[in-house]
This record gives sequence, C-alpha cells and structure tokens, in this order.
Amino acid sequence: MTIPLSPSRLRTACDPASIPAQDSRDIPEDPEALAKIQPRAHSAMEMALAIKSREYNVYLAGDPHLGRTYFARCFLDPAAAGGSPPPDLIYVHNFEDPDRPWIIRLPAGQGRRLKSAMAKAVADVRDEIPAHFEREAYLAKRQTLLRGFNTGRDELYADMEARAKDEGFSLALDDQGALTLYPLLEGKVVSDEEFEHLDPDLKKELKGRGDRLLEEMGEYLRRITREEKGLRDQEKSLDRETASEVLDARLAPLFDEFGANEALSGHFKAMREDILDNLDALAAAGGPGGSSPTPPPGHGGHSGLSGPDGVPLDDIFYRYEINLFVDNSQTTGAPVIVEDHPTYFNLMGCIERESELGALYTDFTLVKAGSLHRAGGGFLIVKVEDLVQNPTAWEGLLRALRSGQARVEDPSEGAEHARTRTIEPEPVQLDVKIILVGLDETYELLLYTDERFQKLFKLKAHLQDTMRRTPENTAILVSLLCRVIRDAGLMPFSRDALAALVDHASHLAEDQAKLSLKIPLLRELMIEAEALARMAGATCVERGHLARAVTARDFRADLFEEEYLAEYDREMLKVATSGMAVGRANGLSVRMIGDHAFGLPHQIACTVGVGHGGIMDLEREAELGGPIHTKGMMILKSYLLGRFAQDKPLVLTGSLCFEQSYAEVEGDSASGAELAALLSALAERPIRLCYAFTGAVSQSGAILAVGGVNEKIEGFFAVCRRRGLTGEQGVLLPADNVDNLMLPEEVVEAVARGQFHIFPVRRIEEAMEILTGIPAGKRGADGSFPSGSLYGLVDERLTRLARLALRPTRTTEWAGQGVCRDVGR
Repeated sequence: MTIPLSPSRLRTACDPASIPAQDSRDIPEDPEALAKIQPRAHSAMEMALAIKSREYNVYLAGDPHLGRTYFARCFLDPAAAGGSPPPDLIYVHNFEDPDRPWIIRLPAGQGRRLKSAMAKAVADVRDEIPAHFEREAYLAKRQTLLRGFNTGRDELYADMEARAKDEGFSLALDDQGALTLYPLLEGKVVSDEEFEHLDPDLKKELKGRGDRLLEEMGEYLRRITREEKGLRDQEKSLDRETASEVLDARLAPLFDEFGANEALSGHFKAMREDILDNLDALAAAGGPGGSSPTPPPGHGGHSGLSGPDGVPLDDIFYRYEINLFVDNSQTTGAPVIVEDHPTYFNLMGCIERESELGALYTDFTLVKAGSLHRAGGGFLIVKVEDLVQNPTAWEGLLRALRSGQARVEDPSEGAEHARTRTIEPEPVQLDVKIILVGLDETYELLLYTDERFQKLFKLKAHLQDTMRRTPENTAILVSLLCRVIRDAGLMPFSRDALAALVDHASHLAEDQAKLSLKIPLLRELMIEAEALARMAGATCVERGHLARAVTARDFRADLFEEEYLAEYDREMLKVATSGMAVGRANGLSVRMIGDHAFGLPHQIACTVGVGHGGIMDLEREAELGGPIHTKGMMILKSYLLGRFAQDKPLVLTGSLCFEQSYAEVEGDSASGAELAALLSALAERPIRLCYAFTGAVSQSGAILAVGGVNEKIEGFFAVCRRRGLTGEQGVLLPADNVDNLMLPEEVVEAVARGQFHIFPVRRIEEAMEILTGIPAGKRGADGSFPSGSLYGLVDERLTRLARLALRPTRTTEWAGQGVCRDVGR
C-alpha cells in the first residue's frame, strides 16, 4: 500500500545555525566563489588568457539570469587590472596620399598631450607667420629685393628706349606691359593717321625696321620676365626663411617631447614642409587681408576658395590636426569593454561626413573608433543575441578576427552599388579577446551554420544552472549573496534570512538536493525584501521580510491565476474535488503567463464502446495536441496491448479528451491520468475525484518524472482550499519527483494536519489502487487476473468488447416468393 509523504519530505530547510555568523556583515567574501560554482566556464576563461592567438576567443554559454556578463567581468577585471594600458591611437594626415590617413601608436596618455600641444603650436603658427610678414625687418628685406628688381628693370627699359631712338622709333609701354613702337620723322612721333599718308616705300622701310626692332625688344622683355621670376623666387625664399624661424620655434617643443617616435617625427617633418609649401594660403587665411575666415579646430570645411595647387584657403589647418582615435589616458590596466548596442558603427567604427552647401565631405578628422578599437589590448564582451540582429556588424567582426586587422570603412551591403568618394584609413592591428555571451541553442546554431565561428571561437565557457546542495556549496552561495548585499548597498540580512535565501535557491532549482545559480533572481528578491524592511523601519532584513516579498511578487503577477480560480469557484470550469465518477480523472497542467507559472487542474474524460475505431485522441483530432502529447497517447495504447492483448485482440472504440480545454496541449505529463480514466472506463469502476494525478507513463506501466510538480500541486491545493479541505484530497505524483518538491509552508502545514495528502507512485497499478480503492491485480500463471481485481474487470470488459465487435451481424435477403431469411454477412 502506498503511504503518503510526510511533511518533512515536501521541502528541505536550511538550519539557520549552519550560517556561521549572526548576519551578512560578518561573513567574509570568498574570492574563489565563482570559480568553484562554475568550474567549466572558469577553466575556459583561464585558457583564453593563456593563449594569445586571435582564434581563441570565447563563447560564454548559459541561460538568462545566470549573471553571464557579471561572471565575465568578475573574471576579466582582475586579470585586466594587472595588465598594461594599451597605447593611444591617433590618425594623422597623409601628405603623400590624403585619402589614406596614417595611424600612429603612442604610449597611453601621450595622445591627449600631443593633440593639445599640436593645436597650440598650429594656432601660434597661424597667428605668427602673418605677423612676421608685417614686421619692419621682413618688409625692409622685401623692399630691398623689390628696389633691386625695379632698378634693373628701369635700366632695361632705358636701354630699350635708347635702342628704339637710335632706330628712329619712340617706345611706349602700357600698365599691362604691352610694348608699342611709333616712327619718328624729323624728331616728331608719327601718328597712325599720318603713317597711312606716308610714301609707300617709306612705310615699307619703317615697317621692316620696326619688325627687327621688336625682335630685339623681345629679348629685353624675356630678360625682364627672368628678373621677375628671380624676384618671386627671392621673395619665396625670404618667406620660407621667415616662416622657418616661426616653425622652428613652435615645432621644436613637439620634436623634443614626441620626436623619439619615428612615425611621429616623420609626420612633423612632412607637416613643416607642407606649411612652407603653402605659405600663400596660410597668409591669406590668417593675415589681416585674408579673403576667408579660418575654420575652427576640428572642422575640415571646404568653401571652394582655392589657393596654390588648388588647396582651399580655409581648409589648410585641418591637415595639421591630431585625430585622437583611441584615448587611453584614463585607462588603468587593460580595457574591458561591454558593447551593449553592437551596431556596425558602434562596433567597427565609422567615417562620418559633414554637409556644406548640399555636398557631403569627409577627412581623417571624422574617423571615429568603435568598441573593437577601444578594447585593443584587452577584452570585448558582446551579447550574441544583440550582435546577430546586425548582420553587417557580425560579418565585420568575423572579417576583423580572421584578418587580424580592424578596418574603419563603410559597411558593404553585399551587392554592387555606386560608392561616394571616401577615405581609406590605415587599418588597426587587432589585439583583443572577444567574449560572446549567449544561449546554448545559439552556440549550436552558429557552430553548424557558420564554419568561421568554429575557427575563431574555439573556447566554450559553459555556465551551469545549478549545483549540488552540500554544506560546502551552501557556504559558497551564502558568500556570493553577501557580496550581492555589499555591492548593492543593502542593509544586513540576518542568519534566518540567509537560510531562507538558500531554501529559495532550491525552490528556483526545483530540487531539494540542488541550489540554483541564478543569482540575479535571488538579487531581485533581496532588493525587494530590503525595501520592505526599510518601509517597516527595520535595521536588518529578516525571514519574514523575504516571505512578504515573495507574497507581494506573486500578488503582482497572479491576476490571471486568480481569475481562473474564480471560474473554478463558480464551477464555470468543471473540476470535481470530491465524489467519484467512471471514466473521469483529474489531471494537472502548468500555465505560463509572462514570467508567472501556476498550476491548474483539468478533468480528463474517457468513453469506451464497441467498435473498431480504437482510442481516439480528441486533442490531436482537433489539432490542439502537440507531438509529445501524441506520443504519450501512443505509449498509452502500447501499454494496453502489452498488458491485455495476450490472448485476444484489442477491438474497441473510444475517446479521450481534456474537457473545457481550448488551448494547445503539449507534453506527456497527463498520460498517467489519461490511462487512469481509460482503465476506469474499461473496468466500469469509478475514480475518486478528490485526487489529482500527474505523471508520464511508460509502455511497461512505470510512472515517469515530469516537470512543474510544485506548481501543479499548489494549483490543485488552491482549488481544494477554496472549496474547503476535507482531509481526503491530495495529489499523486511520480516517486522520482519527490526530490523536486519545494512546496509552500501552507501546503506543508495542511499535510501535517492531515487535510491534504501527496502520494508518490512508481507504477500505474499503484495509482489505480489509490484512485479506485480496488486492487489492480496481477496476471496469474493461467494468464488470468484475480476475480474482482481492477485489471480482471478490465480484461473481462475487453473480452466482451472483442466478442461483440467480432460477432457476425445479420442482414436480410429476399428469396422466393416473399420468404425472407437471415444470412450472416
């Protein structure tokens, strides 16, 4: 005879005396706690630190509410703190190819100092060069050059006039430098009109002499042009000499502080030459007579006003800026970056564009870093569920890991399309360890659908949901809970409260022998209990505050559960909790609405009759039954065949259904109750409706473990309590599920008072004896069941049904003159 469970078997309780302190303040933190509760994940993370190869990135796999990102931070932060800060990264103008900016690495903190020093130096150069061009010393030198040129030019003009006079001509030069020769006759200049009236022979002679003289004058003009070019070269040399004094003075501190960096030293030299080559543009942009304003620092404006070589006048200074691409001046140790919005631009960086007069433009100052660049030399944590929502970001990350270079470029759309003019910054050499955080299902999906994933994420760090409930593990859990209390700034938790949290961890695990590792869920309860304690004016969180927090949480979420229970009270949902009925049994199911799970009883009904149709699953016929439920029905039929079809065929028709069920039914946890209803209908013996039954059945009749037993028991108990506990009600559940029981105190107390009973059963025969009060009976040596036993009645009924179904039916045929006879068909 099956004995109901004692109250001590319905839940486990942590003895407060096992907590080694009066409250959480006196419990020391265990620095190895996470390594002890997650050994697999901890081992994988250690391997990731030991292997520097870029293929050994980590996939941190586990269910939500396990504190996956917290675990990664707790492991990586101490390791990163012992590392060296990575270098600063700056982009500078490439004077040889402006479309391909250079990347330069500097020790951490130098990038910010260089940017500031360069901005000051360029500002000083921009102000001082025009000012030097206005100094008396410069103007005097320039005037000397100009006077020398003018003297030489005047002498050449005098020689030209003397030569022309010798030839009988007068020389005239206009303001544009055009040369005109006029004939002289008798010392007077001949006008064009007078020239036309001259003797033709004289005109011819004068024209010939004038042409020869113009050829001679051409040589003089070429000499003047060479003198002008020489003047310009001398002025340019003077300008370069003057500007060099300014540059040497202003750039010298940069060379002194940063010149040891070879790449940066080369950039300074190229910048110095570029400034000297564009002095006209500098003078125009910065001088008092400049035709266009200088753009503010950081702005690479293009106004269209061009200086020498097509350089925009107001665009000259942007080339000397420093784009501080990655600033590690405030970084201590290696960076640990958590990218919570991994779009392509946030992850891989971007090339921004600005609009001016309807045109888009860009330059190296508009290149922005992504989290992949900022995590250089350290670690980048990304949730894979967020990442796969951005396919271009996922593809960009895989390309970067495969090539070892993090490029900043416009994302490709996977098809040929017209490209706007852009720049191609020098790629950053990748030195980062990627930690992807996601579900096990996502890991398998990526593993089998993307071969690159397996090559680049070789380490799987697997987080487990639970751990065994041992004294050692309980102490570790308490240590972690005390860390949560300190980190969240909560008031102390008493010894009783900590013991209650340990029990709640077993409740979350749905196992008396395990503790849930879903610390975030425990943290939520702790925060709510602490709030209730503060509202009550307490100085320490007690067990009662935790109980009220659980009750308050259930109350906030159980509106639909309460509405269902009200329907049971009004008997709108027909489920009997007393009396007996043939072919009726109470099954149990779990309903999940949002994050609130609750159990509900259902009446399972079966009818049996003569026929060849077999047992029909009405849920399947109505397309409401899922595949697992359908499998349970097939196993049920297999049990009947194995138990009763030894000496006869099973020939019957019947149906099974969940009455008043209008939603999909899935799972096989009701197959035990369905088989009980079927056996009751076959034996024509009633079932006690004061019991509900949950459990899956095997082909041999064993009752197998199912999920959600706590919610199912609570659901039937709630209906019975609202109708009044009679002392006869209870639940039958698989014996294998006893260790999963973590029932509320009210259920345990009702069991202790004898008002409610919970029976563990291992076989369907045990369940049927409890439900019907009739021994099931075993098949004897002669192949028959004991007379009066439940299975004897079932066997007899099946024999009758088979005989009736196989008995010849009679039909009427006409023969002779109105004589009829019955003939077996």
